[in-house]
Amino acid sequence: MRALNRPRGTLLAAAILLSAGCHAFARQGEAPAATVSAADQMRADITHLASDLLDGRGTGTAGNDTAALFIARRYNALRLSSIAQADRAACAKGGRLGKADCFVLPFTATVPVRNAAPRSLKTQNVAAIVPGKGSLAGEYVIVGAHFDHLGRDSVGARDPEKGHVIRNGADDNASGTVVVMELARRLARTPTQRSVIIVNFTGEELGLLGSEWFVNHLPVPRERVQGMVNLDMVGRMKNDKLIVYGASTATEMKGILDSANVAPRLAISAVGDGEGPSDHAAFYRKDLPVLHMFTDLHDDYHTAADDADKINIEGLVRVADYAERAVRAIADRPGRLTFQRVQVAGANRPSARQGSGVYLGSIPDMGAADVKGMQLSGVRAGSPAEQGGLKRGDIIVKFGSRTITNIYDYTDALGAYKPGDVVDVIVQRAGAEVALKITLGKRPN
Repeated sequence: MRALNRPRGTLLAAAILLSAGCHAFARQGEAPAATVSAADQMRADITHLASDLLDGRGTGTAGNDTAALFIARRYNALRLSSIAQADRAACAKGGRLGKADCFVLPFTATVPVRNAAPRSLKTQNVAAIVPGKGSLAGEYVIVGAHFDHLGRDSVGARDPEKGHVIRNGADDNASGTVVVMELARRLARTPTQRSVIIVNFTGEELGLLGSEWFVNHLPVPRERVQGMVNLDMVGRMKNDKLIVYGASTATEMKGILDSANVAPRLAISAVGDGEGPSDHAAFYRKDLPVLHMFTDLHDDYHTAADDADKINIEGLVRVADYAERAVRAIADRPGRLTFQRVQVAGANRPSARQGSGVYLGSIPDMGAADVKGMQLSGVRAGSPAEQGGLKRGDIIVKFGSRTITNIYDYTDALGAYKPGDVVDVIVQRAGAEVALKITLGKRPN
């Protein structure tokens, strides 16, 4: 399991570690100066969050605690409001208390373990409120990003052969984290009509643990939430391209996305579906409109090579500018968004999650974007994939009668079967085609 066997640092240790960090401030707890550019601020923040000092920010580690406190201190310095926490006397009233720790929301996550009892993990989200102005201040828009990464855990890494090296996750997802921090700075300076809840999630890499906890413990009634905007892996923009998922989760959303795309225009690729392997999905499953901004996969995803020096800072600023316009449009519009559940084929889903209960146990290589077929970064032990002969590095090119050219073809094909079906699978392995016959299983709970 990821970092679960490593001792968890205390917040005191995190604060000591933080004092050695590289910041754009003259003193700890000081807000960014008004003259600091967005580019310089985000460069400094991402350099710190993705530094070896934070040890990859694995959930449950001292580095993750340090990152949480770093973010919390920023929100406190911006004089945002903390969320009231009835079980913590010092933070019970919420608001602008001048206590950075009150922006930290501790919780115990339940981490599933295959073929074993789930484990409990003490961890934390970080959240703040930018109060709105006027008659709509009692409604809310949620803006979030996860700040955890793999730490030193090779489970889930695309370079497991390197062992327990630090995987800093500059793009995944220090990039989204610093954009959310920048949005908090801008919104604090010029608030919107609706209030904005700023939240940084932990445990995303372990299965959306932080966002699932948060959406199940919303600090406001769900019916007062206008929608949720998620930023995940937004630091590697190429050719002005920005992918936005959730474009059809409200009838008004496409118009909002179009109006936010002012000159110099981005090449927006709008996808309707609100599902996917990131934190917005937890809110979409509660019937809330969502957006997920994403600058696409790359070969450094979930490897030790995802470092801060590879971030496109100019592109990151453009994402922040676009996200700000979209958030303001959602938060300032007089009427409510009209939620709609999207019925789409698997080709529009950026993940290999199925709802039919069928289980193979393949692990897609999400960084192999240029491969024709679906390449595997591994197979799960004891799974139908392993029992049927699939191996790490295989490229699935045919699944039953369906030709597979990418992960989306694969999710469509797999979703057409049910547990117990036997399917013919053809893979490319070491330059040759290999035919396999695999009995599909039932997805574990």
